[in-house]
Amino acid sequence: MAISATEVAKLRKMTGAGMMDCKKALEEANGDYEQAVSIIRKKGQLVASKRADRDATEGCVIAKISADAAKGVVTALCCETDFVAKGADFVKFVEDTADAALKSGAADLEAVKQLTVNGLTVAEGVNEKVAVIGEKIELAFFDALEAAEVVAYIHPGNKLACIVGFNKKLSNPQTGRDIAMQVAAMGPVAVDKESVPADVVAKELDIAMDQAKNDPKLAGKPIEMIEKVAQGKLEKFFKEMILINQEFIKDNKMTVAEYLKQTDKDLKVTKFIRFSLAV
Repeated sequence: MAISATEVAKLRKMTGAGMMDCKKALEEANGDYEQAVSIIRKKGQLVASKRADRDATEGCVIAKISADAAKGVVTALCCETDFVAKGADFVKFVEDTADAALKSGAADLEAVKQLTVNGLTVAEGVNEKVAVIGEKIELAFFDALEAAEVVAYIHPGNKLACIVGFNKKLSNPQTGRDIAMQVAAMGPVAVDKESVPADVVAKELDIAMDQAKNDPKLAGKPIEMIEKVAQGKLEKFFKEMILINQEFIKDNKMTVAEYLKQTDKDLKVTKFIRFSLAV
């Protein structure tokens, strides 16, 4: 059947897809808008699969907390270009997804994909954006935490975001902001030594042993000395990469642990979540 320019424009407004894609979809659907929209979305899924080998290294990372500050989420939607990542609609979709995740109590990435945002599941919304924009787009990360108080930080540009949980309500909001900025800037691997995953410790110790064995200054030295040097390197790792052991970014004469104690002797960080796009 013949499709008018007005009909094509209407479908384009509904979906944001290209003019020719809209025309073909309407022809295939015999003028049925609902079916045409479905066709556009299905094509989006096809486009997504065709672009699966592309790198989606740009994107938008959003951190949000609940109204009572007892829960926070970090959500990342990736794409191929910075131009797309900075688009108002793209950023809003990530924010809406984070809001829906907070409201629903979603626990993981797969659960978030099934949430409804603006009349579509998040997964369908992503596929629709693939069809409209023509880039590889994927919901790349989601995590959440609950605590007595959660503080969120988004670095300007939406490339990095984090949330930090505390064991009690903060008497001074600046403390929360300071610690969240510390996490964002210094990228610790864990809150304290006990929280470092065993595989991370094993990997770091293995690296330290290799470095010590290949150090010309240690050539021919007993294995006990090499192990002692490797252990020293591991302790340096703990100092630099454990949050409470790090030098406080606002005053390197004290550690984060000392800053917390100075603020409130009972205040502790219970957990943090940090996500950064590759740069």
